[in-house]
Amino acid sequence: MFDTGLNILSYLSQGLGTTISIFLTATAISFAIAFVAGLSRLSGNILIRGFTAFYVEIFRGTSLIVQLFWLYYAVPMLFNINLGSNWWVGVIAVALNYGAYMSEVVRTSVVSVDKGQTEAGIALNLSRFQRMREIILPQALRLMLPEFGNYSIQILKGTALVSLIGLTDILYYGDIYRSTNLSEGPLAYLMVLVMYFIIALPLIWLSKKGEKIARKGVAS
Repeated sequence: MFDTGLNILSYLSQGLGTTISIFLTATAISFAIAFVAGLSRLSGNILIRGFTAFYVEIFRGTSLIVQLFWLYYAVPMLFNINLGSNWWVGVIAVALNYGAYMSEVVRTSVVSVDKGQTEAGIALNLSRFQRMREIILPQALRLMLPEFGNYSIQILKGTALVSLIGLTDILYYGDIYRSTNLSEGPLAYLMVLVMYFIIALPLIWLSKKGEKIARKGVAS
């Protein structure tokens, strides 16, 4: 059984590159989206706030699977928009979904910084942009770290759905192995679980480090 497990892990490793590349790219894009959308929710412009709120609620309120199929099947057919390869469709779907969730982390972290910090910035004659850059964001970032770590793990798990649009990730090879070796199906999926857990271990460690940093709190 041990040898069989190692053989399965070796087979599944063919999808490791796809899983890692989608995870890293989607995470970077979702972080960028989170900051843009989260700060836009605090904008004084009602149109920007309204558009951003619409995006956030749509992507938080619908399933990632539905969004994945919508971008892969519906958008090209209805709007004649080609989003590129399956790889890019998977990245965009995952990034938009988790970017919406993390934008709320950004927004709530910023508003949780004590108002006295803003007042101190005003007293120093700093512009709104300078107050955000020099005073508020550095403190808010500390509060974001634990949640960003947790969502990074969620993004990794979310990448497993890209096999539904034909991307050859770890789960894709797990399905292929199971279909050709029915008696070893349970072991194959156990090895899929093990591979995802091993990949997640550094993220779990980083998340715990983020929690320690966040415990230091912010100035009052």
